[in-house]
Amino acid sequence: MEVVTVGPGLAARSFPGDGRPVLLVHGLSSNARLWDLVARHLGGHPVVAVDLRGHGLSAQVPDVEPDATLAAAHDLASVCDDLGWSAPVVAGQSWGGNVVLQLAADRPLHGIALVDGGWLQLSDRFATIDDAWAVLAPPPFDGLTAEALRARLRKAHPGWSDEAVEATVGNLEIHVDGTVSPWLARERHRAIVDSMLAHRPQELYAQVECPALLLVAGAGNPAASAAAAAIPHAELVAFPGGDHDLHAQHPEEVAALIGRLA
Repeated sequence: MEVVTVGPGLAARSFPGDGRPVLLVHGLSSNARLWDLVARHLGGHPVVAVDLRGHGLSAQVPDVEPDATLAAAHDLASVCDDLGWSAPVVAGQSWGGNVVLQLAADRPLHGIALVDGGWLQLSDRFATIDDAWAVLAPPPFDGLTAEALRARLRKAHPGWSDEAVEATVGNLEIHVDGTVSPWLARERHRAIVDSMLAHRPQELYAQVECPALLLVAGAGNPAASAAAAAIPHAELVAFPGGDHDLHAQHPEEVAALIGRLA
């Protein structure tokens, strides 16, 4: 693995291979390291996992468009062009799934995997950004140390590997005193939530021409089921009892499903 710069100056983690290329996209306030375990199980395929603007090692890349979700999809298109990938498989988790859905509606892809996201239409739940932010704003991290965060994560996710825990700690910057703060600034986080409020995934489903896998944490998700029914070539795979971060909890299984698309 090596860290490279791709597209509009985004940091990315690159894994070598000779098969069909795979692009991996993290969720809101996450980072590319969450995909490392999946990427290694995709041996044989060249894999690139990006840090989107404001996240991880791309934290300092400035915003250039007011709509963060559409801007992120444009960035992914730029990454594909930069890498010379005309028809990769692209997987996105949570908000990253919405971004990947938008990309698939905008340009031909070989296949997409939507990992507990891609069907997140916030306007179905919230009337205004203030309503959405009151529920979805991140918690404060004032005074929290990296060690305390690791302990919280291990308690909340006892089945996760140490590498998955460390990758999640990578969502935050560790300061010299051991305390942490999110790479994603609070105002940028709110702007992304606002863009999600304006985004209409349901209007994009019919435009997706490539095969799509919808990986759902838990069972009985009506929005995911509706998406699977509306996307022309879609298959829904449920993970009963699964975490929202399925790629951290079940990397081998998630990699196998993504590999089917390639």
